[in-house]
Amino acid sequence: MSLNRAAKENLVRALAVSVIEHADELTSLDQAIGDGDHGLNMKRGFEAVLATLPGLADKSLPEMLRTIGTTLVMKVGGASGPLVGTFFIELGKAVPEQPTRSDLVGATGKAIESVKARGRSEAGQKTLLDVLVPVQAIFAAGADAEAIAAEAAKAAVRTTPMLAKRGRASFLGERSIGHMDPGSRSASLLIGAAVATLTIEAGL
Repeated sequence: MSLNRAAKENLVRALAVSVIEHADELTSLDQAIGDGDHGLNMKRGFEAVLATLPGLADKSLPEMLRTIGTTLVMKVGGASGPLVGTFFIELGKAVPEQPTRSDLVGATGKAIESVKARGRSEAGQKTLLDVLVPVQAIFAAGADAEAIAAEAAKAAVRTTPMLAKRGRASFLGERSIGHMDPGSRSASLLIGAAVATLTIEAGL
């Protein structure tokens, strides 16, 4: 898979817009079980990423991903900045400039392990890992872009009946049950935007 400069810029814009356009939804989800600032924080982070275009797209793919991650760590508050930022940083460290599908599977797997370590969490605890882990599994098994996006959306919904065991929502105990995890929702949005763009630009 090879992404030229225009494709990289389109990818960055798609990722940012997917979050910015759903900021109110993410805020509403977080008001139910968190601090109520997830949408605002993620919007601020991706607006900061957008502000680095078009120069960001001039970087190599690994450097571009690491820069996105660093920006999110610095600009997004709460737990989301370090976790989502870590994913992009570690993805950038692991992926080559012209990755094959196998390269992407391996790199995303390493990035997810880093998110687990950073958050001291696992899938099943009502966090973004409840989207990342199942999506990684079907990606590794050969699923196409449409199936990956669909699984991301369904995985976010599956967090609704879960008991939160990590993050601010865990303080609510059983009151966290019945609400979708906002971090999982934002992860599903980013995955959907990424696979849609990469399918168009690189035939994922």
